[in-house]
Amino acid sequence: MSKLQKWFLVIFVLGSSWISPLVNSATLVVSVVDDNDKKVRDAVVYAEAVKSEQVVDAENKKSIIDQRDKEFIEYVTPVRLGTAVYFPNNDNIRHHVYSFSPAKKFEIPLYAGTPADPIVFDKPGVAVLGCNIHDWMSAYVFVSKTPYFLVTDADGRATIKNLPSGDYDVQVWHPKLKGSGKATNQRISVGKDGSISLSFVVKLKRLWSPRRAPAMSVGGY
Repeated sequence: MSKLQKWFLVIFVLGSSWISPLVNSATLVVSVVDDNDKKVRDAVVYAEAVKSEQVVDAENKKSIIDQRDKEFIEYVTPVRLGTAVYFPNNDNIRHHVYSFSPAKKFEIPLYAGTPADPIVFDKPGVAVLGCNIHDWMSAYVFVSKTPYFLVTDADGRATIKNLPSGDYDVQVWHPKLKGSGKATNQRISVGKDGSISLSFVVKLKRLWSPRRAPAMSVGGY
């Protein structure tokens, strides 16, 4: 075999190994509506492999939850286990961000700008966020063990691409969901390239929240 032929063989092998993770993968298209057939936004759709491998934290993964006009942006933020989340304050007043949830307990006392240190979400589950100054401010961090997740848009849709071959349990979570995400479970099998479509009908409950205060600030709050 000539040197040129050997180089072509090496290039072919390397190229094959590079594309192999995407072979036998699929696109998962999910739509979520409530029991009144209304589209549900801000629902987390996630696919967990039935034969799970060891969970690996998302090292060096970062995310941002902003604060603008005395609201958290976004209302629901799904992240991979181990993600570092920054909480920039883009208002001209101070906020005091906290969570008392078992998935992550933390406080960022009164501050402006962006804190130097992020909050690392190192346990799976849901962290409910609040502001100790503005009671109506609330948001949710969904910490996922699987890398295959997305949040639904205004049309109640989420599209997860490059889902490798295998069997998956697909579930839905929403802040207003009645019951647990396990009750929404649908199992799928991915065996070849293509598209898989799923529809979920979920029951939602009402969540009480304080009224937003008039647009005024006292003492920089």
